[in-house]
Amino acid sequence: MTRFAFTVEFDGRPFMGWQRQSHGPSVQQAIEDAIHAMTGEQVAVHAAGRTDAGVHGLAMRAHADVAKTITPFRLMEGINALMRPHPVAILACEVVPNDWHARFACLGRSYVYRIVNRRAPLTVERGLAWQVAQPLDADAMQAAAQLLVGLHDFTTFRSAHCQSASPVKTLDRLHVERDGERVAIHASARSFLHHQVRSMVGCLALVGLGRWSADDLRAALDAKDRAALGLNAPPDGLYFVAAHYPGREDRRP
Repeated sequence: MTRFAFTVEFDGRPFMGWQRQSHGPSVQQAIEDAIHAMTGEQVAVHAAGRTDAGVHGLAMRAHADVAKTITPFRLMEGINALMRPHPVAILACEVVPNDWHARFACLGRSYVYRIVNRRAPLTVERGLAWQVAQPLDADAMQAAAQLLVGLHDFTTFRSAHCQSASPVKTLDRLHVERDGERVAIHASARSFLHHQVRSMVGCLALVGLGRWSADDLRAALDAKDRAALGLNAPPDGLYFVAAHYPGREDRRP
């Protein structure tokens, strides 16, 4: 039995999320089905993190154990060929030690949330970014974002369906930057609560629109109450961009 590690890119729009589910297609199922078609083996693909319906991945890290004797290149090529027409691609494949685990060996995860700040409708990026028509003050968003960095109880920014044992998390980075009509929000932490990034982005957008102040954001955090959340951003603009491991990082910009 050989353990293979994958770097996976996917468009989340057709999927119910990463994890295999009974009520719709998932990225995990697409990869597992491709491996089964190629090897005849029923395998479980484990990922560095989970994503919601409509959320995208640029460099998700995952692994699977395969009994068939095969090179990483042939396995990658075979999976990619058999996964069509699903918008999922294996970007890299390598053999890793049998005790390496995509989730449990991961030291941190990074996401980027993409906003297109313009009045004209989205065309080629529809479903791939959040369009906000009214002007956003990215500087105000960046200043307010620093209130969320560090160790906090993020109950306000946590989905009611979150399965995490504790709402207390350490947010290592939350950075807002503008490039023309595009606003990108970068978030990094060891782990995140369900909907945490989307909820933080939604509230920062309220700050950028002038509907909330930084004090309002702090009050929402301090409330430790989901009812205090101002806005949960849609999944369209959220991308998993990096998984961090001892001695290496899998990242795409």
